[in-house]
Amino acid sequence: MEREHRGGRSGRGGDSKDVQLSKALSYVLRHGAIKERLPIGPDAFIKLDLLLAPDWRKQQGCTVEDIKRLVASSDKQRYALEERQDGLYIRANQGHSIPGLTELDFKTITDASHYPTVVHGTYHESWINIKRTGLSKMGRTHIHFAKGEYGSADVISGMRQTCQVLIYINLTLALEEGVEFVESANGVILSPGVEGVLHPKYFARVVDAKTGQSLL
Repeated sequence: MEREHRGGRSGRGGDSKDVQLSKALSYVLRHGAIKERLPIGPDAFIKLDLLLAPDWRKQQGCTVEDIKRLVASSDKQRYALEERQDGLYIRANQGHSIPGLTELDFKTITDASHYPTVVHGTYHESWINIKRTGLSKMGRTHIHFAKGEYGSADVISGMRQTCQVLIYINLTLALEEGVEFVESANGVILSPGVEGVLHPKYFARVVDAKTGQSLL
């Protein structure tokens, strides 16, 4: 990768250095650690020194300070750093597809009244199948939800700005029927569903994100 000044020029594909680095971190920390032969703990932390080994550092053109800055400036709080006796560790707060991550920092949700809004954002094309078969976790370990619409004051992450369809969840019913929900360290609501799927019966309402028109 061509070296750039911090916050400066665009690189491959027009992305800035920080965007390229964030994409690379997201891939490794959420999906690719095993493939890249990087030891990852059950808590999803990877030792930062391993990410900064010569091959990976040369490919990404980054330093410890670059990564610290990226973590600190992430508006969605995607990553967490932790100082341990043997050095600095980093993890993605949610969005993993790596198996065996049994010690993630998730808060179990038991009281729906603490979460008046749980909503999943999607697109019209996807909604055609979702309304019949439900929400699937796809290749990830969880289905992702936000605690409100994009732009709400208490919503850090969990929904893309471009979503066209908003699926509001009847959290009370889902919890009563034993569906597991947790909250990640950066405020994303997560559920494994039942056998990987959240049934449409748990959809309280579904609306067009732009017009507010009901789609159920």
